[in-house]
Amino acid sequence: MSAHATVNTTDRLRALRGLMAKPEYNVQAVVIPTEDQRKYHINFSEYIAQCDERRAYISGFTGSAGCAVVTPQHAYLFTDGRYFLQASKQLDENWTLMKQGLPDVPTWQDFLSKNLEKSTRIGVDPTLIAASDADGIQKALEPKASELVSLPHNLVDLIWPDRPPRPANKVFPLEVKYSGQSHTDKLKRVREELKKKEAKAIVVNMLDEVAWLFNLRGSDIDFNPVFFAYALVDHEKARLFVNESQLDTSVLDHLGPDVEVHPYDTFFSYLTHLGAELDARKDSKVLVSDKASLAVAQAIGKEHIIVARSPVTDLKAVKNEVEIEGFRQSHIRDGAALVRYFAWLEEQLEAGKELSESQVADQLEKYRSEQDLFMGLSFPTISATGPNGAIIHYDPDPNDCATVRKGQIYLCDSGAQFRDGTTDVTRTFHFGTPTAEERRAFTRVLQGHIAIDTAVFPNGTTGMDPFARRPLWEDGLGTSHGTGHGVGHFLNVHEGPHGIGVRIAYNNTPLKPGMTVSNEPGYYKDGQYGIRIENIVIVREAQTPNNFGDKGYLRFEHVTMCPMGKNLIETSLLSAKEREWLDAYHAEIVEKVSPLVKADRRALRWLQRECSPL
Repeated sequence: MSAHATVNTTDRLRALRGLMAKPEYNVQAVVIPTEDQRKYHINFSEYIAQCDERRAYISGFTGSAGCAVVTPQHAYLFTDGRYFLQASKQLDENWTLMKQGLPDVPTWQDFLSKNLEKSTRIGVDPTLIAASDADGIQKALEPKASELVSLPHNLVDLIWPDRPPRPANKVFPLEVKYSGQSHTDKLKRVREELKKKEAKAIVVNMLDEVAWLFNLRGSDIDFNPVFFAYALVDHEKARLFVNESQLDTSVLDHLGPDVEVHPYDTFFSYLTHLGAELDARKDSKVLVSDKASLAVAQAIGKEHIIVARSPVTDLKAVKNEVEIEGFRQSHIRDGAALVRYFAWLEEQLEAGKELSESQVADQLEKYRSEQDLFMGLSFPTISATGPNGAIIHYDPDPNDCATVRKGQIYLCDSGAQFRDGTTDVTRTFHFGTPTAEERRAFTRVLQGHIAIDTAVFPNGTTGMDPFARRPLWEDGLGTSHGTGHGVGHFLNVHEGPHGIGVRIAYNNTPLKPGMTVSNEPGYYKDGQYGIRIENIVIVREAQTPNNFGDKGYLRFEHVTMCPMGKNLIETSLLSAKEREWLDAYHAEIVEKVSPLVKADRRALRWLQRECSPL
């Protein structure tokens, strides 16, 4: 079946509407979001378990962003411009495509209050919507006497006969030699935050936060070394709610006597019990993340919670020195795999071999898998030739993708999970002769990359995105994505709360020493090519001759070790300092990566050539 084949949803919708009409549910609309555990149980992850792909099941649309709203007579699919074409191909005649972002097309939230009839009962799975979002929607519904109804069961689950089981893969400890801090010390830091907030306990609902806090990793979500779990931490005890079959004696010994293990399915009943206790005492509250679901808030009781950004989010974002060294070493090994790959790819194209974008990506994964401490990819490789490079989140279909051409720009955005770090790197190469336009555009992107890499800035700084955009702006060019995102340590490749871009969260979160962030400016010419250059950098303290305002100053340390595409550089555009930076960076790569590729003569020759001075 084609990746974009249409699915007949008539029977599925009939079954869903039958449940909606039953007295125990009695709803006139059902909201089926994509968020699932992705947003309220997995921080900053693009991936969900197959069992949570409810919106895809009911609609047939498999894009990563979208929301379905089903009424007794109609079915609506809301998505953004990235997926208009895909959705139009996959949706059958039962569905109306709502192209969010176009004039007069509401968001699904506004649709509920503005387009549905008065006195509509709108069913939601309370585990799949944030408490704060639900409050906003309910207020908008009040003038029409409509209401959000928390359903006791997910209705799509009840009509999905072959729904895959929830993953329950083995969990394993992450040794302190990689994490740099024991879970008992992390729990102490969380309890210090509880004292500051005058809270009785904290609910930890994001999977990467649970994994980080207890120094555990898993494989329940593709590309993310996490497992399904919740945690509740008070001043004396830590409680981990997880499928106990996933834990062996090594995990139980690792957790020790101070962590109680409870069945995953008892989490919400435990919160309800906790809420009843608080009803009786009325002397303390529970700290709940601003990303916690409505179900969490309802179980404890909204009057018993403090909603704020989870302190675990902030603690996890600042890496310790052991984690930082892990980032350095994992990126050197990753660099060796990349050098071997690009040297191999160039040789294949020179020999006239016909290789698809997917085939070459598989070869890169093979080289990565041969590196020490490799645990898997950190996301699907974006292997894009020519016009496909202009599709920012391009994902080559193994059964139907382009052949890599020597005469086209090739963009490769890829990464890996290692026990000592997570990598994410993009390089853009041309294995033939690039045009003057391509060289100029690449050089402007490179200059923006160098501007971020060499920036020195005071503590408390946000809004650094223009550093990367200024060279592009000089040529009247731009890009539609931010410049950088946080990166987890052997965790999710996209991590918050910080980043470099125009998002409100990024500009509300100053960079701090120890944070890791990507530096990835780009330029995309629709239908022709895409250019992106991405390194991972670590925020470090800067030594400056002065210290105006006694703020202290910061800089970046790059850890990614892979050459730039020299034949794409228009050297006349570079300043003396930019040339000096590039030569120094290439010399550093040779020094660090050469020992790992010395047995591969092809790779070593390619590395030395690509890293020779301008």
